[in-house]
Amino acid sequence: MFRLLSRTLGRGLLRAAGRRCRGCSARLFPGPAESQELEVLLPPPGVAPHGRGSGLLPVLAALAWFSRPAAADGEEQQGAGGASAGDAADEAEAEIIQLLKRAKLSIMKDEPEEAELILHDALRLAYQSDNKKAITYTYDLMANLAFIRGQLENAEQLFKATMSYLLGGGVRQEDNAIIEISLKLASIYAAQNKQEFALAGYEFCISTLEEKIEREKELAEDVMSVQEKANTHLLLGMCLDSCARYLLFSKQPSQAQRMYEKALQISEEIQGERHPQTIVLMSDLATTLDAQGHFDEAYVYMQRASDLARQINHPELHMVLSNLAAILIHRGRKAADFIQEQRRLTRYIRNSSCCFLHRQRITSPDCARRT
Repeated sequence: MFRLLSRTLGRGLLRAAGRRCRGCSARLFPGPAESQELEVLLPPPGVAPHGRGSGLLPVLAALAWFSRPAAADGEEQQGAGGASAGDAADEAEAEIIQLLKRAKLSIMKDEPEEAELILHDALRLAYQSDNKKAITYTYDLMANLAFIRGQLENAEQLFKATMSYLLGGGVRQEDNAIIEISLKLASIYAAQNKQEFALAGYEFCISTLEEKIEREKELAEDVMSVQEKANTHLLLGMCLDSCARYLLFSKQPSQAQRMYEKALQISEEIQGERHPQTIVLMSDLATTLDAQGHFDEAYVYMQRASDLARQINHPELHMVLSNLAAILIHRGRKAADFIQEQRRLTRYIRNSSCCFLHRQRITSPDCARRT
């Protein structure tokens, strides 16, 4: 399976598009709760890119996808001169990989200007060596970098260039990599208040994935693995979630509700009820119901979300409790207990941070010398 983008990047990307950021959504890079390394799924050599994802291009995927010299026929025709050309191509490829790694490191260190300069060097070298896969990867990295920096017009053009290279390389329009880029383009149009383009983009992503899932559901596991099918379902859930947020922002809560209900069902089936993202979707659905005046139904979902959030010590527990308090107020019931609990959690977080900083000062060499 080909994964252009890691799922954990959604929050940073969607923040640039105006989406409300939450800790349980995606992060710019994986945190301790998920993995210590960036997810990289590599396809067999010679197979067209295929798969899903939703964040920044895993740079290490370039290790398997950069073009290689043809094996049999090419060697017969090239002779010694061909071998020399192959060596030069390998050297250029290795240099591109190192540049992409450096760009990734700069992004992780929050040095976007440095990352951009390095990516331009990588793109120049990729063009000089006519390495089309390297060109595609670099464009994708540049597009995502522009996206998270809020340079939406630039990101739009770069995403379109990435998509053009993917389609030109034989990737099908229904491929998850194309859907991921289309979703980000829709998010860009949403941030730019281009409603017609945004809704058309979301509709394309959702309808294409739904048709794809319907066609692939009967495929045997030796043709398509269970994990690949699950990945497509999760990508659909992300599209529904993103579209629902835009609809809610556009004052269309009833339509947003339907999107959230589908997204929640997918998350519960694939990731389970106790998964942080499932809890977030549950809370979002409750908020959408509350916005329509369906206070009792909203309370049921929000109460369940708060119970689950407590059980797993959810990083956004205080926000869930705040939402629950708001729904209780709308229902005309006393919410003081929940408000107090939220405040206690907030104080606890602040005090924990202060205590940590205090300990750091006490144990620092400068303090030791002064004492």
